[in-house]
Amino acid sequence: MATTKLKGNEVKLEGNEVNVGDKAPEVTVVNSEGLADKKVGGAQDKVQLLVVVPSLDTPVCAAETRKFNEKAAQLEGVDTTVISMDLPFAAGRFCSAEGIENLTVASDFRNKDFANAYGVLIAEGPLAGVTARAIFVIDKNGNVAYKQIVPEITEEPEYEEALEAAKEAASK
Repeated sequence: MATTKLKGNEVKLEGNEVNVGDKAPEVTVVNSEGLADKKVGGAQDKVQLLVVVPSLDTPVCAAETRKFNEKAAQLEGVDTTVISMDLPFAAGRFCSAEGIENLTVASDFRNKDFANAYGVLIAEGPLAGVTARAIFVIDKNGNVAYKQIVPEITEEPEYEEALEAAKEAASK
């Protein structure tokens, strides 16, 4: 079982652990725009950059989403989706207030299908039931090309590493 840390304390993650080289499970999340279903994972016509955050209503998650929104505009052939457990309405308000236009912000609130399929559901502690901070790059064939479980939930991810992995996958 995978783990991460919250303010230095180890927390377990539940779900099916997905690693580089594995087939990326195809799951449905809810787009914050119009409450439409969005499929993530599996083979698609674009590389997928899946940015997983606990909640947009925290400073670190908000900063991360803004940064990926800025960088996503520069990625050719990459579909970027930020996934959290936030209700789609709250995520939609966040996007409107922050000018998030270059990526999709989606919710896994219905059945926690994404969190369980990718092994990023926090199993214990004060954040139990939300997603850990993680990034997955899925190539066009539906394989996991990159995975980052951020070791400390309260810290931002390795942006450049993830963006380079997305660029590399898109160039193939």
